[in-house]
Amino acid sequence: MVFINRRRILTGALTLTAAGVITRILGFVYRIYMSNLMGAEGMGLYQLIMPVYALAWSISCAGFNTTVSKLTAQEKAKGEFGNMNRMLKQSVVITTMLGILLTVALYFGAELLSVHFFNDARTLLPLQILSLAFPFMAAGTCMRGYFIGLQETKVPAANQVLEQIVRMVVIYFIAGSFVPRGLEYAAAAALIAIVAEEIFSFLFVFVAYRFHKKGKKLWKPPTLSAAQSLTLIMGMALPLTGNRVAGSLLTAWENVLIPQRLQMYGLSATEAISEFGRITGMAIPLIFFPTAVLTALSVTLVPAVSEAVASRDMRGVSGIASKALLFASVTGMGAAALFLFFGHELGMAIYNQPIGMMLMLLGIMCPFIYMQIVLSGVLNGLGCQMFIFRNSLISSGISIAFIFLLVPRFGLSAYIFGWLFSLVVVIALGLYKIRQFMPIEMEFSRWMIRPLIAASAAGLVSRLAADRFLLEFAGLRIGLALAIALLGIIFFVGVLLSGCITRDEIRRLFERKNRGDSPRDSQTFKDVIV
Repeated sequence: MVFINRRRILTGALTLTAAGVITRILGFVYRIYMSNLMGAEGMGLYQLIMPVYALAWSISCAGFNTTVSKLTAQEKAKGEFGNMNRMLKQSVVITTMLGILLTVALYFGAELLSVHFFNDARTLLPLQILSLAFPFMAAGTCMRGYFIGLQETKVPAANQVLEQIVRMVVIYFIAGSFVPRGLEYAAAAALIAIVAEEIFSFLFVFVAYRFHKKGKKLWKPPTLSAAQSLTLIMGMALPLTGNRVAGSLLTAWENVLIPQRLQMYGLSATEAISEFGRITGMAIPLIFFPTAVLTALSVTLVPAVSEAVASRDMRGVSGIASKALLFASVTGMGAAALFLFFGHELGMAIYNQPIGMMLMLLGIMCPFIYMQIVLSGVLNGLGCQMFIFRNSLISSGISIAFIFLLVPRFGLSAYIFGWLFSLVVVIALGLYKIRQFMPIEMEFSRWMIRPLIAASAAGLVSRLAADRFLLEFAGLRIGLALAIALLGIIFFVGVLLSGCITRDEIRRLFERKNRGDSPRDSQTFKDVIV
């Protein structure tokens, strides 16, 4: 049995969660500022470019980030600090070289891409500016994976918050010079802020790594040769990278298709890019805002599940997966109630944009989106990278089919329901795959029915309170905040009373049980969840 520092894992997850919440709040302040500055069409132009950023991240470092995290955790458990450092250095060199190649390719190929792929010459300058970020992004992402593998989450957490602050400060100081010159320059300003953010991020984690290595005195001769460690890295990173690259390419294709098919639906070019900006730059980020906790949980699940599998503790893995999926479902139901009952008010209060119907439709998807985030962490921990890759292709194929065939007839609602259908398929396949490894408790009533009843009751009561007096007497923003607080309280009480999550489970999460000499070092990870 591999014993894991229970407090460190819990503290790590909470640290990443806190950083995620702070970052998302700052991110929303940033998006609100940008949407007011650029308008829906400007946000659409900005969002059109972002898949290129995601694709470059996928090619240069996405697979290596998870690989470094997982291999660092494994080698740390063996005390092989030399192997850890060798793998990190090799990964940084590979990803930086890939980043430089991507910079050259995009900078000189931006004109071809803007004219023939995006069909919008205004993307030329932003694309060239974006290309400068890639080497710094690649190296910094790898080094953050190292700290996550060590469960030293304070460094990536602080980095996450500070880089968002850097982006906001930069855009604040340069927006006045760029935005009046047109949407092309407004988007360029946003990309300059991203480049500054990536440079700062790399410098921060590099300095943190140097201090950490010196302070911990982790030097030790590697027991693996350079070829052996490189084989381990590439064997894990290549499938993950292929998965990310395919997903990013398909996402980029989706983002190009949506405005084009919306024009076939009857919208003008300006209206189509504005609608695209509202859903991808405003509505979808709002839907993902509550996932900060789940993203942190997914990140910590990868090394935790890997260690449990290595120790052949499949019962522990089953308990981890079951409770994590339950938590995702409950969180998703609460978020669904929020967006279904208060979508219109949220859109007007945050963006002053009529995105209420988009938020209501997307709200239906919250339980499925949130479960998929956790499933991804479990499957990565189980080493199912090729399965995740195939699932990603299936999901994107379904979405593209809905966009291509049905958006010209039904508009954006067809895109949303295509995404929902793809999520249901992918979750079903993921659960089936997990059950091939181990028996997993799938309590439909506890996962879906009870939280649905609690969410419905909370939504109805808070909506009634908002309509009767909160919005009228307190105004839109304060009244909405009070209504959301009321919804959260009622939902939490409903979840406890219905037995979705018991008080005993909450108590176990935080209590300290003595098993041996040191309560800090004598807990397995399954004790945190089960």
